[in-house]
Amino acid sequence: MSDPSPESALPVGKWHFELVTTDLMAVYRIRDIVHTGTTQYQTVEILDTHSFGLSLVLDGKTQSTELDEHIYHESLVHPALLFSPRAESVFIGGGGEGATLREVLRYDSVKRVVMLDLDEGVVELCRTHLPGHHDGGFDDGRLELRHEDARQYLATCQESFDVIILDLVDPIEGGPSYMLYTREFYQIAKSKLNPGGILVTQAGPAGFLNYTECLTAIARTISETFPETYPYATYIPAFTTLWGYVLALNEGGPGTDGVRLAEIEPGVVDGLISKRLPRELRYYDGISHRRMFSLPKYLRQGIGAEERIVTDENPVFMV
Repeated sequence: MSDPSPESALPVGKWHFELVTTDLMAVYRIRDIVHTGTTQYQTVEILDTHSFGLSLVLDGKTQSTELDEHIYHESLVHPALLFSPRAESVFIGGGGEGATLREVLRYDSVKRVVMLDLDEGVVELCRTHLPGHHDGGFDDGRLELRHEDARQYLATCQESFDVIILDLVDPIEGGPSYMLYTREFYQIAKSKLNPGGILVTQAGPAGFLNYTECLTAIARTISETFPETYPYATYIPAFTTLWGYVLALNEGGPGTDGVRLAEIEPGVVDGLISKRLPRELRYYDGISHRRMFSLPKYLRQGIGAEERIVTDENPVFMV
């Protein structure tokens, strides 16, 4: 007797199927299909799901959802911006839905943002269909929005930045971003950071089933380039797994009185938020910071044992 198809076991309706690993699938019930199509670089779906609301899906992978995107984006942006000694100029690689931009623009100290997303089609779709994600950030006068290759831009531009935020799509073979996770790219990015500058990147799944897929290799690779690095993670419900990031400090990093970023007291983080941001954040605070940077044992061991260095000749790929 053959196994029943996934559809036969589900209630009536439209469903989005997405691999978490090669052996595990997440299924989301769709209320409405807002958009489906293909740009020059990737397939794009904007789905209104029952559980997560409006969701951006690129090449079959959920990028962010209305319900919980603030968890992902606050976790990506604020540890870097809060601890930057001078967060005036910011480079954003990727981030087409505009939510990373939204969080960066909360800071009055930020005078200039260069956001570079290769896929203009995705940005325009998000401007139209995901207004809650960008919250008008695309119209902010501090923004310079460009649609070109981030690596080529950073390699040739004459500008340097206080913070570089890499909100890239996952490194999928044949996709638009896998060459932005290599040692050669991180060397380029480091050369465009001001003294004391900070780089942060999303680094893929950090759950027990899939943390070695790319997170450990990315963390090891960045540690080969920067003098001080901090892998951290937080749970994203729509991704159905813990999600990883890596924060890296350039020489002359933030003054924390000799205390490592992972060990800073919650009250210090809350004080910085109160001082530098006009209103309280929805997810990130001092206790969240401590939890995010306190990695579980399997992750600490996995990162410590990782030997792979991601290079142009040997890139890392996700499923």
